[in-house]
Amino acid sequence: MEIDLRFFATFRDAVGEKERTRNFERDATIGDLLRGLEDDYDGLEGQLLADGAIRDQLSVLKNGRDVIHMEGAETELQDGDVVSVFPPVAGGSHRQ
Repeated sequence: MEIDLRFFATFRDAVGEKERTRNFERDATIGDLLRGLEDDYDGLEGQLLADGAIRDQLSVLKNGRDVIHMEGAETELQDGDVVSVFPPVAGGSHRQ
């Protein structure tokens, strides 16, 4: 099945493009997708998963909905899904 991937900020830099389409097995999950990305891109190694779970403060959206509100890393993928991966947001400036 084909999954459309979208990357933002530092993850976009690590992948080298903002969008890409990848093929996955029919029973693939978000965890499988993230493991594959960590394996394929040196800049993502260890950045997406911790002990099989999605890293804290990482945002992964499936069709615009945060997978943390679904089944997290166990969320199943379906042909045509759009998965967006956002790195943790760093703190901004503090005005006084």
